[in-house]
Amino acid sequence: MKNLMILLLSVTCYSAALAQEKTFVVLGKVIDAETKQPMVGASAYCQNTTQGTITNSEGLFFMRLPNGGYDMVVTYTGFEKKIMRISASQPATDTMLIELAKEDKSLSEVAVVASTEDPDGLNKYGKFFNQNFIGNSNNAGQCTIQNPEVLHFFYSKKRNRLKIMAKEDLIIVNYSLGYKIRYQLDSFSYDYTSNISQYTGSPLFQEMDSTEEVKAQWKKNRARTYLGSRLHFMRSFYDSTLKQDGFIIEKLNDDPESVKGTFITNPYNEQDYMVDSGDVEVSWNGRYRISYDKVYPDKQFLEEYKLPPTTRFQITVLDISNGFVIEKNGYFYEQYDVINSGYWAWKKISEGLPYDYIYQ
Repeated sequence: MKNLMILLLSVTCYSAALAQEKTFVVLGKVIDAETKQPMVGASAYCQNTTQGTITNSEGLFFMRLPNGGYDMVVTYTGFEKKIMRISASQPATDTMLIELAKEDKSLSEVAVVASTEDPDGLNKYGKFFNQNFIGNSNNAGQCTIQNPEVLHFFYSKKRNRLKIMAKEDLIIVNYSLGYKIRYQLDSFSYDYTSNISQYTGSPLFQEMDSTEEVKAQWKKNRARTYLGSRLHFMRSFYDSTLKQDGFIIEKLNDDPESVKGTFITNPYNEQDYMVDSGDVEVSWNGRYRISYDKVYPDKQFLEEYKLPPTTRFQITVLDISNGFVIEKNGYFYEQYDVINSGYWAWKKISEGLPYDYIYQ
């Protein structure tokens, strides 16, 4: 009996140690930058995840996160939000001290000076915003913005540009993937001259509840959305399983008008791929074509881009200025140095999966 108890204790300790290796802890304290007083009820969450919490009466918060990298967002009404990169590969530290400064409203007002808010903006541009923010895929058809009234629309004739802002977080329900998304939209802009849209913000995912039958369908939909996605690609690159997972890579010519490329047979060569403290550093520069051959592209994508219905590859072009670093969960940085065009760019919020999603 004594030996059995020792064995059970050993197994329990081993299991606890193993579980701990798969997660890391973040401790923080949020204070007012001016008064240095703790801020009660401040939000702390990792964007593009389901992980979030609020501070207690002492301004403290705690999160246990799956190993990987994240952009942690700390917000409080009337104060400027703060975003910081955190990861399991960073050395363990004491409680993070996070100071929030009062929001300078004059900065946001500057962007609107040259424009006039359109009081009928939702009717004029609402559908356009949905197509360029939520998307046009099958998943997009099952997405709903529950509070569109928080959107403000500004059009600049001089710049021929539409700017959209939100006075509150957007609440987006994705009935196809089973997520409710709280999206803090910084801004959305569309340049009618170049036909380029850009948006920045911080999404927090929440798992929805339903019947077991509906959950099973969500699981299938999430898997279909994941396969071939940028998240899938980054995780496969990290795990050195790109070829097995169905990705084909070409280095394109420097001429931006050229579609000719050279196949990369070994993307893990010492010059371009280095493992350092659990991170993977990829030293790519220039344009790369990423093709995925295990799931056909969405029919709506083929119709919009007037491609043959027999097209069997999801194709994306990456324009990379200074390499990037990948964490275990598929998070990578600096994200602004990696510009997507093609299939990944076409997939919008309705195709989003959190960094803590696990493909099964």
